[in-house]
Amino acid sequence: MNKKDIPIFAQKLNEMFPDAKTELYYTNEFQLLIAILMSAQATDKQVNIVNRNFFKFLKEPNDGAKMEVDYIKDFINSISFYNNKAENIKKTSVILSEKYNNKIPKTINELVTLPGVGIKTAKVFLAVVEDAPYIGVDTHVHRVLNRLGIVKTKTPLETDKKISSGFTKDNHAMLHNTLVLFGRYHCIARKPKCETCPFSGKCNFFKKNKI
Repeated sequence: MNKKDIPIFAQKLNEMFPDAKTELYYTNEFQLLIAILMSAQATDKQVNIVNRNFFKFLKEPNDGAKMEVDYIKDFINSISFYNNKAENIKKTSVILSEKYNNKIPKTINELVTLPGVGIKTAKVFLAVVEDAPYIGVDTHVHRVLNRLGIVKTKTPLETDKKISSGFTKDNHAMLHNTLVLFGRYHCIARKPKCETCPFSGKCNFFKKNKI
């Protein structure tokens, strides 16, 4: 698959997932940001199990700012890297409470200054809450785009840099959630469902492996 196929690719994904949205559990923007932060190196399912209880107590930055780090750890200790994540939740809550008056900044440059919030987290957050033209490149998106041959990169960060030249802003808004879901449920890491994939005819991975 090459760049000229991208509009058709994007439209087909939209048809496959017409109601695509994040699968993370949250009730407000702050909780969404924290959920995305927690989802690094963890599944949405794992994070949701934790947060359906944790978010009863963590509803806004003020709540997190008042919590002791060990208290946060007790809630999230089933999540990978929970020690670092608990520290970041505390620090981010304090900054949002004191500097932003409990509001969440809406620019990438501001978001990435928050502890635990990298470029991917910032882009995912803005894509969800602002319908911003960003694709948060996680392992699923990185895998799909490389298998199809749209990019040839070794890391999600490299993929993030590459895709800006290949997708229009309209494509970005449409593709964020559909790409994640396609990678999560179809183009999975092991035993991808190539036999039912509408893109196998143009997929470099399929041509090479003939699954």
